[in-house]
Amino acid sequence: MTAPALPLPAAPTGEVVIRTIAMPADTNNNGDIFGGWLVSQMDIGGAVLARSTALCRVTTVAIDAITFHRPVSVGDIVTCYAKVDRIGRTSMLIAVEAWVHRYTTETQQLVTSGHFTYVAIDPAGKPQPVKR
Repeated sequence: MTAPALPLPAAPTGEVVIRTIAMPADTNNNGDIFGGWLVSQMDIGGAVLARSTALCRVTTVAIDAITFHRPVSVGDIVTCYAKVDRIGRTSMLIAVEAWVHRYTTETQQLVTSGHFTYVAIDPAGKPQPVKR
C-alpha cells in the first residue's frame, strides 16, 4: 500500500531567481517539456541565489530529492523560486521550486521541487568559506 500524497502548496516559497518560457525545441516525443531541461533551469536559478549568498563563484555538487509533480507544456511560463535551507562552512543547501503559469489559466501550479547543494569556490576552483 502506498502512502497518501501530500497536498501541494498553493503558493511559491522563496524568491524569484529565474523566469523563462518553455519552447517546442525542449519537448519529448509526447509533447511535454524534458525533465532535464526543467532541472537545468532550476539549477541555474539555485546558483543565482547561492552566488548572491556566498558573494563568490559557486558550483553545483549535488542535486537531491527532485520531484516532478506535473508536466510542463510548450508555452508555459516557468518561474523558479529558491530559498536557502542551510549554510555550512563552504556549502549551501538551496530549495528550488518550479512553478508554471499556463496560458489557459490565471493561476500558477507547482510542477517540480528539489534541493541543490552548491559550494563556494575561489578563483582557482577550490572550496572557500561562504561569506556571511
